[in-house]
Amino acid sequence: MLLGIAPGACVSGQQGQGPREWPVHSMERPRPPVVTPAPAGAPVAPPSDAVVLFGAAGLEEWQHEDGSPAAWSIGRGWFEVEPGTGSIRSRRAFGDVQLHVEFATPAPPSGEGQGRGNSGVFLMGLYEVQVLDSYENDTYPDGQAAAVYGQHPPLVNASRPPGEWQTLDVVFRRPRFGAGGELVEPARMSVHHNGVLVHDAVPLHGRTAHQRRATYEAHEDRLPLSLQDHGNPVRFRGVWVRDLEGAG
Repeated sequence: MLLGIAPGACVSGQQGQGPREWPVHSMERPRPPVVTPAPAGAPVAPPSDAVVLFGAAGLEEWQHEDGSPAAWSIGRGWFEVEPGTGSIRSRRAFGDVQLHVEFATPAPPSGEGQGRGNSGVFLMGLYEVQVLDSYENDTYPDGQAAAVYGQHPPLVNASRPPGEWQTLDVVFRRPRFGAGGELVEPARMSVHHNGVLVHDAVPLHGRTAHQRRATYEAHEDRLPLSLQDHGNPVRFRGVWVRDLEGAG
């Protein structure tokens, strides 16, 4: 039984149906069942071997795509997308990782569908776990909160209400490429959303794309993480990473 799912709850028809069986962003695709996660808690403390990407030093671990200092807003223990300033990326590069991110979408909510509390967490700057206000807010399933954007809807919708802190815990294994740039092994991703398993080592079909099928292009073994400016003032806190390169 998946954590947080009542006995007998049906989760079939989601990751069992690969993205190539449904058009990208299809509104006809079955919606993941809604489950209620545990209540929000205090920030999750990082383990001793983690790289902390937001703490007392503010946003010095982050920069914009052009290399300029991150210009997002900083509050007491959190930072927030400053709409229009652009996405930010980590100054450090990573490959295989365990990643913890906490986010809160705006309250009261504004907009609907993809226009409500939209941001994203990009592993290696290329492979997106969607951030969205998916609490009583319908959109295409492969673009709702905790989806592997454009590829895999989450097994369930474990979203908390807008304004409440939510967690994403990701284990990411980067793709492997051969000497000639050919794909040897696809990337894989496991994700817990608010403590509920929503992706179990799913294979990715390529780098994130919008309104088209994902494909792979060879790239470096380590690249920065990035957080998306999608025009909504989403807040983040508790961002830390454990480097898994060479582990397992």
